[in-house]
Amino acid sequence: MNLKVRLSIMNFLEFAVWGAYLTCMGNYLGKAGLGEQIAWFYAIQGIVSIFMPTLMGIVADKWIQPQRLLGLCHLMAGAAMLGCWWMGMDAGFGNELPNKGAFIAMYSLSVAFFMPTIALANTTAFTILKDNSYDTVKDFPPIRVLGTVGFIATMWFVNCAVWEDGSFDFTFGENSHKFQYTYMQFFVSGLLSLVLFAYCLTLPECRLNKKDKASSLAETLGLSAFKLFKSRQMAMFFIFSALLGMCLQVTNGYAGPFITSFKGDPAFADTFAANNATLLTSISQISEALCILMIPFFLKRFGIKIVMLMSLFAWVFRFGFFGIGNPAMPGVMFFILSCIVYGVAFDFFNVSGGIFVDQVCDPSIKASAQGLFMMMTNGVGATVGTLAAGEIVNHYCKWEGDYLLGDWQSCWFIFAAFALIVGIAFAVLFKNPQKG
Repeated sequence: MNLKVRLSIMNFLEFAVWGAYLTCMGNYLGKAGLGEQIAWFYAIQGIVSIFMPTLMGIVADKWIQPQRLLGLCHLMAGAAMLGCWWMGMDAGFGNELPNKGAFIAMYSLSVAFFMPTIALANTTAFTILKDNSYDTVKDFPPIRVLGTVGFIATMWFVNCAVWEDGSFDFTFGENSHKFQYTYMQFFVSGLLSLVLFAYCLTLPECRLNKKDKASSLAETLGLSAFKLFKSRQMAMFFIFSALLGMCLQVTNGYAGPFITSFKGDPAFADTFAANNATLLTSISQISEALCILMIPFFLKRFGIKIVMLMSLFAWVFRFGFFGIGNPAMPGVMFFILSCIVYGVAFDFFNVSGGIFVDQVCDPSIKASAQGLFMMMTNGVGATVGTLAAGEIVNHYCKWEGDYLLGDWQSCWFIFAAFALIVGIAFAVLFKNPQKG
């Protein structure tokens, strides 16, 4: 099988695992008695990302080939996610979880091993491509697109799949037994993780970089990537990566409950958007897939600074359009526009940033550097941003039955204002390396 096809399958499965629950988990948590803790569930992903990607990057640089470590992490993540499914199934559909602490612990274990796999998948792809004389800037984005396709595929499946009285079916519209409202989303995610574990055993080797000379303590511990902070340019890059990372999980955590909340308003209760929030927000991932293909052109034409500026200001529109939209015509068009600009907001930062880090760092610390980038964005940034967003949402909105109702518009406008301020600061303080 063609090497790029094999890496594309790896990326498809990698993000299919995430797409099964990331954008729809909030709807289930509301029914399971954990609605007010939604922010913490997404913050947990950020908390573990502060140290787990860096630690796994060190292991991948020093001891275990990245493709093998990728598989082992998915084995652990998948097993724990199936544990979440089991606890949800044991509680029953529509019932509160009797042991919320155990559920949170099992979920935390799963994401602790999943979050490093994003950086490990990048490292695996970059290494295999380079070992076979491919151009990563040109050849990686089309491979990464299949990851987004995988994310979309499981989003659609979870939105439309119905499980009721032991029977399985697909449907659109109102149905309380859709996977997006149940524990079955965790089953889909866990099962796919185990599939990816098996698939990683078939990938080509990514040989470790062995050094003949004696290593310093920092090199032995895999901390050399932190030397990148000595460069003002790289320090600014990582600092603003953290600030931009504060936006990453806000809509993942709250777009579903926000759009679904309109079902609590009789004027919007029967609209397609309010009843298919996961399907609607999947437009974001379709846009993401298209935008990934534009990255090589924009990086070569404008450089990392302009590309990241595009991402920052796209977040302004992402939040702003949610603030002025609603599920009925013509307001639903603003929801659609918000989903379209998400492609630029996410890809022009996450994917371009990963390519940039791979280009500027020494091969001996490439996995550690990817882990550091992951730590700053999905770790420090996402943790602070998600918890702050949770405080804002809980201040303006309250759970009333199955719906999170309140002044959503103020929430979205606050998020948009933050992205605007960060964008202006980045434009002033960060120097484009490709522009001298």
